[in-house]
Amino acid sequence: MANGKNLRLVAICCFALLAGGEGRSTAAQAKKSPGQAPSSSPVKPLVFNFDSDPVGKLPARFRSALTGQGTPGTWVVKEDATAPSKPNVLAQTSTDTTDYRFPLAMLEEGIFKDLDLSVKFKAVGGKVDQAGGLIFRAQDADNYYIVRANALEDNYRLYHVVAGRRRQFAGVNLKVTSNQWHTLRVVAAGNRFQCYYDGELKIDATDNTFPNAGKVGLWTKADSVTHFDDFTVSALK
Repeated sequence: MANGKNLRLVAICCFALLAGGEGRSTAAQAKKSPGQAPSSSPVKPLVFNFDSDPVGKLPARFRSALTGQGTPGTWVVKEDATAPSKPNVLAQTSTDTTDYRFPLAMLEEGIFKDLDLSVKFKAVGGKVDQAGGLIFRAQDADNYYIVRANALEDNYRLYHVVAGRRRQFAGVNLKVTSNQWHTLRVVAAGNRFQCYYDGELKIDATDNTFPNAGKVGLWTKADSVTHFDDFTVSALK
């Protein structure tokens, strides 16, 4: 009889242990899972093709700014029959020839640290320069990173701009054809910057000047008349 009671007690204890263990495991899993997105979760990009923006004006979600000297840039939406996504582009049309002059179109929406940023650009004109670029981690109009291509110099360069003064820390010579569309792209992760030109990795560099999140935007130089389309930015997880 005693043996039977002992066996029943052992069975009850085992069941309790198993149930308790399962309960702890479920509770721990429930506590761990809220707010934890899978590592493969996509981050939805912001895409600007300017096709729904009023022609002749700066898009509402952008603001014009200037690094350096000279007059502010003239940024307007306009039609371009060659636009990658028709019909509109965002164009910088001012032809002020001041050499150290960098018109910016800064996106007001969001700040980004680790990011994937790209744009299609076409160098249309300019006697001093024919350039277009992407700015990122911008603290203001005088402090940011810039990667840009220049059709008169045939090069692709990466700079940091501190207190309005720019310093190149990476670059490569390549053919930049004017009046043709090209794609600029930068992937920034921590202090590493990978810059692509027409889909090919051309610059892979590191820098610690701006470790924090900042604004993104578009850039030109001097009298560059430049068209931009399909400006795209997404944060990296």
